[in-house]
Amino acid sequence: MSSIENLSQKVSAAFADRAKLKEAGYVAAVRETLALLDAGEVRVAEKGPEGWKVNAWVKEAILLFFGISDMKVMEVEPFEFFDKIPLKKGLEAAGVRVVPPGVVRYGAFVERGAVVMPGYVNIGARVGSGTMVDTWATVGSCAQVGRDVHLSGGVGLGGVLEPPTASPVIIEDRAFIGSRCIVVEGVVVEEEAVLGANVVLTASTPIIDVTGPEEKVYKGRVPARSVVIPGMKEKQFPAGRYMVPCALIIGQRKESTDKKTSLNAALRDFAVPV
Repeated sequence: MSSIENLSQKVSAAFADRAKLKEAGYVAAVRETLALLDAGEVRVAEKGPEGWKVNAWVKEAILLFFGISDMKVMEVEPFEFFDKIPLKKGLEAAGVRVVPPGVVRYGAFVERGAVVMPGYVNIGARVGSGTMVDTWATVGSCAQVGRDVHLSGGVGLGGVLEPPTASPVIIEDRAFIGSRCIVVEGVVVEEEAVLGANVVLTASTPIIDVTGPEEKVYKGRVPARSVVIPGMKEKQFPAGRYMVPCALIIGQRKESTDKKTSLNAALRDFAVPV
């Protein structure tokens, strides 16, 4: 049995029976899992040939870690915090730029070359190299953000910790998420997709491709290279017909656009605000 298999079995056993946390071996398994998560050696979710797979036992370890950790004062002059989870250490050695007062929590992994402005990266999250977490953007617990992604100012990626089997929010490589966008409830934004400012995506939000003669509706997934803007759709309720939010796919990123400028240029092509 591999060490990872052994860890996963112990963590899942402790999650099913919290009394096991009275035994040192199970507590050690939880702490070791969090250390591996912090170092990027295990992750909450990973993409394979059949799509994204959730490693529920890693999320179980995060939930157990809250239970075995004590509240304590943490001082980072001139700031003071009072919490159970410490801040991430070793940023210089990891090659990760964090601009004050940006915060990366222990148990999150940020690849070399990523930049965190005064935003927030929560426990269990993963941020790829070359990605910008811009000012006041938040990467919620367990969210998976790929490489060369831009999370613009004020973006909110929701956290998904419970149930452990639930899929986290996923932003794939080279996607661009415009200012004040909200992506929650395990929505997947596929590679190189572009969300214009203020797009809100939940698991139930209709994502409507309006580029053809007939609409095509997606839920929970933005197809690769799509350019998306906020929209409204009429819906009948007992009290009458009202407009409810949706998202509109209005085009595709162009292959001819230079990669370095395509994120903003793709929006400008469709007169969409960044």
